[in-house]
Amino acid sequence: MDGLRIIPVTNEELILSVSAMAEEIWHEHYDKIIGNKQVDYMLEKFLSPDALRSQIEEEGYEYFLISYEYTFAGFAGICEKNNELFLSKLYIHEDFRRKHISSEMIRKFIELCRMRKLNKIWLTVNKQNFRSVDVYKHFGFEIIREECTDIGGGYAMDDYIMELVID
Repeated sequence: MDGLRIIPVTNEELILSVSAMAEEIWHEHYDKIIGNKQVDYMLEKFLSPDALRSQIEEEGYEYFLISYEYTFAGFAGICEKNNELFLSKLYIHEDFRRKHISSEMIRKFIELCRMRKLNKIWLTVNKQNFRSVDVYKHFGFEIIREECTDIGGGYAMDDYIMELVID
């Protein structure tokens, strides 16, 4: 895809860029689904610079900034677990949606799975995030189960687990 660059997050400046982008995207997208307070809590817990640094350095996560026509358009986070690829995060800024960036990222992750000999991609998606559920279904993901996870602070994530088997 012309104009698309995928930049591995390998330094502090890029970690800060992911965290800042996450704050903007999550408030725009999730405030109406789970509320501002839970969004703030989850951003601090999962997408603050400290959380991102810990995931990268200690938990084996890989993060990528997505640049489209020289502007940061989104980010993704993945982690290889048990011969599978966990797509932890794939977020595109509202200004760049409907430009097929998500399609290209899923295609890249499928290629990555084939290179690493991984047999599936799986992810979690909030049950009320209807648009994202539909997008993932369009890409061939299937809902395999539901999961409600206590994340502390009086909050829970009420998600579908979706997967795409790689042939």
